[in-house]
Amino acid sequence: MQLTEIEAVFRTLKSDLAIRPIYHQKDSRIEAHIFVSFLAYCLYITLGQRVRRLAPGLTPRAVLEKMSATQMVDVWVPTTDGRLLILPRYIQPEKDHPMLLHELHLQWPSQPPPRIVSQGAESIA
Repeated sequence: MQLTEIEAVFRTLKSDLAIRPIYHQKDSRIEAHIFVSFLAYCLYITLGQRVRRLAPGLTPRAVLEKMSATQMVDVWVPTTDGRLLILPRYIQPEKDHPMLLHELHLQWPSQPPPRIVSQGAESIA
């Protein structure tokens, strides 16, 4: 049984989380990569437990595939005084996204506030 679970972990890391071999040159980067991979795996397992409890019949993979259509875009609007108004926005959710979030007791995130930057600072925004 443990062998089956271990194999499932490796399949998850390689496919669902899209973690591929990356060849780092420094030990600190290797450690950071392992840490981020471990965190991603922990979140995946947590999602799996939540889905199993709240929405039986769904899999973590199905939830991730469905929610992968979610995107955030930055709308850049030049102002009359030479600055830029940046409006970060989530795209309109698909019809079944609210239902899925409701089943998992989650909410659609609120839209982030707009920000204004000078023209020269646009690369750091």
